[in-house]
Amino acid sequence: MFGKVKRILQSMLHAIVLKDFELFKLRVASDHAVQIEKNLLSILGLPKRPKIDRSKIVIPKRLREIYEQTMGHELSSVHIPAPGSYTQTSNTMRSFVHQDSNVDDRFRHHSRFRLFFDTSSIPSEETLKAAELNLFREAITHAGANRTRYQITVHDIIRPGIKGTREPIFVLIDSKTVRINSSDTVIVDIQPAVERWLREPKRNYGLLVQVIEHGKENSSAPHNHVRLKRNLDEPHDDWLQKQPVLFTYTDDGRQKTRSIRDVSRSKRAHHRQSRGRKKVSQLCQRHSLYVDFHEVGWADWIVAPPGFEAFYCHGECPFPLDDHFNSTNHAVLQSLVHDMDPSKVPKVCCVPTKLAPISMLFLNEKNVVVLKNYQEMSVEGCGCR
Repeated sequence: MFGKVKRILQSMLHAIVLKDFELFKLRVASDHAVQIEKNLLSILGLPKRPKIDRSKIVIPKRLREIYEQTMGHELSSVHIPAPGSYTQTSNTMRSFVHQDSNVDDRFRHHSRFRLFFDTSSIPSEETLKAAELNLFREAITHAGANRTRYQITVHDIIRPGIKGTREPIFVLIDSKTVRINSSDTVIVDIQPAVERWLREPKRNYGLLVQVIEHGKENSSAPHNHVRLKRNLDEPHDDWLQKQPVLFTYTDDGRQKTRSIRDVSRSKRAHHRQSRGRKKVSQLCQRHSLYVDFHEVGWADWIVAPPGFEAFYCHGECPFPLDDHFNSTNHAVLQSLVHDMDPSKVPKVCCVPTKLAPISMLFLNEKNVVVLKNYQEMSVEGCGCR
């Protein structure tokens, strides 16, 4: 009887210990996962994981097109391949839409409106390279439309007016002349305004955009051609694709400058080397390592890509080192000394010798859509060093 009770107690004790051990393993695994996420966010330059409601977010068409251009062609460098004077030196692109407020009610006509963009999410350490306001247009095709021109003016509001007390102060930023029978998006350079907002965020009063008939200073446009505000009967989803969008291009200073030509040349060289080599599994070479953002739990705020092939280097570095191991003169010398006396120096190691950037389209903590290029994220070549 006593032996039976002893076995039952031992079994219960074992179960309790086993349960505690499993809980300990889960706690360790959770802590490990938290640390991994923290390290990944640090690589991406984010302080914490954004909490996003994807149902309220619309990715601008222009941002999608630039992302596809970056990832689908030989333009996958550290630069954003968008047109503009200085956008080629940026590695981060953000989109902003107008923030609704009570001020909107003061502008009842579709050809004169104040647009306010909250640019406070742009980090102070980033350098602004360009800022463009994109205005959607709907073509007017009545008789004589091909001869009708509109003048679009954009002013930075330096100081808002107070009715009966003081007049507002505006500074002209840019102007465009357009024909109303065209539907091309109008791109206006507003970099001076955004630069001022970043210097003086509390004095960001927005932009005053006005559309008049060309040559008629005090007139307003009779047609809803340039879309500045939503029509009362317009479906919300339709307006999301037509609303004005501000795009900013910045450089965070973390990336190394590398030309598009250099990137494409290195890719072609790597492909030639890959085709010409005989694959030997135990020797130093590149192996697959796919990072799946869904498995990491980041699919809610990372729009694209769903993941990427990071690769890793692994394998033996045999003596003597052949040319195809991409070794340096120092590595050859170290390999020679190690072969003569292993106690003096360690063996050379299989490491990445060529790394490529990737582009990511994601949402930050303020629901701003960001397109960013990250340097040295994917292994292109391995070697013995």
